[in-house]
Amino acid sequence: MYETFAVNEVFQSIQGEARHAGTPSVFVRLQGCGVGCPWCDTKHTWDINPGQEISLEQMLAKEEDARTFARMTQADILSVVGRYNARHVVITGGEPCAYDLRELTAALIRAGRSIQIETSGTQPVRVAPRTWVTVSPKLGMPGGFAVLNEALARANEIKLPIGKLADVERLSALIAGKITTDEIWLQPLSRNQKATELCLSQAIERNWKLSVQIHQFLGVR
Repeated sequence: MYETFAVNEVFQSIQGEARHAGTPSVFVRLQGCGVGCPWCDTKHTWDINPGQEISLEQMLAKEEDARTFARMTQADILSVVGRYNARHVVITGGEPCAYDLRELTAALIRAGRSIQIETSGTQPVRVAPRTWVTVSPKLGMPGGFAVLNEALARANEIKLPIGKLADVERLSALIAGKITTDEIWLQPLSRNQKATELCLSQAIERNWKLSVQIHQFLGVR
């Protein structure tokens, strides 16, 4: 288990995507990801560079995206999360499943929080049983990681950015016989109009669901 977590930022907003859209949430964004999605909007979280480490209070005071991060213990995270009103906690990244999150998620649940993680499905999912797991399977990315069947099987929901029909077809082939959830969300890539129309039509055709990133429309984090 990691004694500390590299944390890029902690902030309160609403969850803008999929099943928990509209839910007030505390976001804990972990640093570090080797998947390398070209469209990633948090590329500043990819690398853990010791020269970019800052103090906890400096990290909490950040007002814009930066590669800087702070080292936090489990106790630190519980303390900081406790400063916020939202009862839902989203652990995201980066790739949060690069860390063993079992003790952290269990401690947050004991503290009365509901917990969600957002993962690419390329790492083992090590979380407390009551954690809501969102898998956004990343296929054929530059990092060369495969999506793990065990991650798909653990998913409470599947959510994938979609730009073209081939993305939908690849997702369908990937999850066939490997998932236990019927929560499958198509998310238009970069809020593109054609991608939105495609996601809408495919969600209706396949009886899946449409995720539209409401936080982007509202202009909040």
